[in-house]
Amino acid sequence: MATPAFLAAPVRATRDLLTRRDPLIPTLLIVGAFFFLGLCRLAIPSKMMFDEIHYVPAARRLIELTKRLNPEHPLLGKEMIAIGIRLFGDHPFGWRFPNLVLGTAGLFAGARAMWWLSGSRRVSLLFATFLATDFIWFVLSRIAMLDMAMASMLALAMWQWALSARAQWAARRGGRIHLILAGLFFGLSLGGKWNGAPLMVLPGLLFAWQRAVALDLVPMQRPASVPAALAQAGRALPRWLLATRAGPVRGVSLLEAALWLGLWPLVVYLATFAPAFFYKVQPMTFSGLIPWQRYMLQLQDSVVKPHHYMSRWWQWVFNLRPIWFLYEPVDGAQRGILMLGNPFTMLAGLPALGWCGWKAWRGEAVPALVFVLYVLSLIFWAINGKPVQFYYHYELAASFLMAALALVLGTWWDNGLKWPAKTALVLTVIVSIGFYPIISAGPLPGKKGYVDYMWLKSWR
Repeated sequence: MATPAFLAAPVRATRDLLTRRDPLIPTLLIVGAFFFLGLCRLAIPSKMMFDEIHYVPAARRLIELTKRLNPEHPLLGKEMIAIGIRLFGDHPFGWRFPNLVLGTAGLFAGARAMWWLSGSRRVSLLFATFLATDFIWFVLSRIAMLDMAMASMLALAMWQWALSARAQWAARRGGRIHLILAGLFFGLSLGGKWNGAPLMVLPGLLFAWQRAVALDLVPMQRPASVPAALAQAGRALPRWLLATRAGPVRGVSLLEAALWLGLWPLVVYLATFAPAFFYKVQPMTFSGLIPWQRYMLQLQDSVVKPHHYMSRWWQWVFNLRPIWFLYEPVDGAQRGILMLGNPFTMLAGLPALGWCGWKAWRGEAVPALVFVLYVLSLIFWAINGKPVQFYYHYELAASFLMAALALVLGTWWDNGLKWPAKTALVLTVIVSIGFYPIISAGPLPGKKGYVDYMWLKSWR
């Protein structure tokens, strides 16, 4: 049937937006769907659940500026909850809505970061879909905890870092603002939680390496002796530190990059403690700000009491030990919120991660970056001395696992092999629809309503 003349132009414009190379519009559609699904039953349960019992009272204290509460964590996540309470009221919607906004912004930023890194429309859209449906990102976007403040700010930082790494900034000026914004969001991510700290050394190290390569300072041949190598490095050092007419960001020296990616994030992080200077009891002081960080670390390591849902990093990798954030009769029905990874993509992502590792060994940059980011995210917990750990600590590593899966399937699709990606999308959507009630506090048929979702004994 022919399109009516008065609709031809709008239809053509819509088709152009949906099919152009930059996947901005489809990304916005995925992000919008995530937001509206997250809004559904956001105020249920109508009482605190899981760790909200720690962070909501701490946010109230921030509003009142009475005294410190929940001192073992930075303030940004609690400040976001406090903003929600001030804007919408001291009730579940007010507590949780800020994290839904943060999760939505982080999903968009992560998809855009993948677009600028990979240059592939399909990789970017697959990543947006997989991250939106990995369950972990969704559940943490709907609870008043601190993790989404950390993860969303890290995603925004990665987006700006990816923009700064675009080839155009190696040829002309203009990338400095993206480095500054990347540093800003890295600092804010630390202000949410410290989980992403190991990842934040990578941008600066890569900038240093790329600058050395751009200046032809990387020796192609092995020096004749150690003294010769030291002499060669000494001659090259000033140029390496001070040169600006080279990539990855023209006009920015390595020393300036160290400012924006090193010192600036620390300044931003410390600035998130500003409200603590106005407490009525034990206000923060400038002299006490650094010692307070050590005290926070001591408090976090002091939690040693075993918990029924505690788990270890290797269990996260295989999606073996989830957490019930909620399971009880509440608000007129039996309801549950299960912190679980998507049973399909969490396992499908593992061979994709292996593919990225193999490509990294062969020198391909983007797969190498995804692989390293996953390892750094996971090793933070594998070697961490914190005795009590939970599945939601896998949030960052799981996000990079989704990136690995999207990168593999999107690359194959770009090369003409379409069916693996299409099959994965269908399975992901089917599993997500099936589990949606149990990750969104939907009404269940009865007290035993959880049984249909317990595919493994360890999930109970």
